[in-house]
Amino acid sequence: MTEKMGLKTENLSVGYGKKILLSGVELEVKAGKILTLIGPNGSGKSTILKTITRQLRTLGGKILLMDRNMEELPGEEIAKTLSMVMTERPTPELMTCREVVGTGRYPYVGLMGILGKEDWKKVEKALETVLAKEVADKSFYEISDGQRQRVMLARALCQEPQVLVLDEPTSYLDMRFKLDILESIRRLAKERKIAIMMSLHELDLAMKVSDEIACVDGKGISRLGTPEEVFRGTYVQELYGVSKESYEPLTGELFLSSKGIQPKAFVIGGGGEGIPTYYRLQREEIPFAAGILFENDLEMAAARACASKVISVAAFSEMGEEALKRAKECMDECETVFCPLTTFGPLNEANKALLEYAQNCGKLKNVLE
Repeated sequence: MTEKMGLKTENLSVGYGKKILLSGVELEVKAGKILTLIGPNGSGKSTILKTITRQLRTLGGKILLMDRNMEELPGEEIAKTLSMVMTERPTPELMTCREVVGTGRYPYVGLMGILGKEDWKKVEKALETVLAKEVADKSFYEISDGQRQRVMLARALCQEPQVLVLDEPTSYLDMRFKLDILESIRRLAKERKIAIMMSLHELDLAMKVSDEIACVDGKGISRLGTPEEVFRGTYVQELYGVSKESYEPLTGELFLSSKGIQPKAFVIGGGGEGIPTYYRLQREEIPFAAGILFENDLEMAAARACASKVISVAAFSEMGEEALKRAKECMDECETVFCPLTTFGPLNEANKALLEYAQNCGKLKNVLE
């Protein structure tokens, strides 16, 4: 079955005034799919979305909405097909949140702007979808930025769009509501077959919710593909200008780097147990070494980024005498040893021996001290 067209750009050029910022922008999102734009601040993500939503003039190429050139569509038809939530907030005077959401029905109610019973049912449903019913009767001015974000999404849903454009929809939201909003967006795409194009700063969330990722690098679209394709290797680190150790694309974790400093402490870790100790030592500006770790260990990415030195061995292999010797030599140069591990498996006997060595040297310190 052929997927239904949603939104497409062809050789699009965008910018401000007559100055082109990005050119050759080729994007396409079909019904029921989510396309997410990522890229550093100032790379042009919002400029693309503002051009698509006609807040900025197209400087070249064209935008197709449901297979039709947007330049040839009347505003009323666009309003019934495409809705948006941008970073700029409206300033409605003396309106409740319910009334603000109700303005999303204006393309359907004629010149008088009077909502009928069915329209108000759609308003209530939209408020419920984004978990905003508790603020429905409050003034739009009285609520928080995060609550306003949810109200504006409800307003967009009231338009019953076939295409939804969102610029940073998780801005101002706390952890719970970030998850709720993105789950709602994912559900809207699948259940209502809405084509969704949005931008996100949270790369870990973009990876989880998107069908496709478009990388915006300040000149155009530098990479386009599934999350698995885009986040493979070190491309995302290059896009944002960070070292490969500072970001782990598989988990979305960011790390502060402590490379090039002689370690003063040694952390015997593994299985993720050492990570809190890594972060604590970093906060206290104590350079440290980590080991002995398997290359595929849960905490390996954090160790590579945070530790001055890492003693490691190949995955699923025995740690062996050679690795133990290297770890002991490194430990001899350190003042203190921490061991958050409480159990040692069959492949982890070398770390148990390393713990005994630290005890005999009088360097072992309680991780909670």
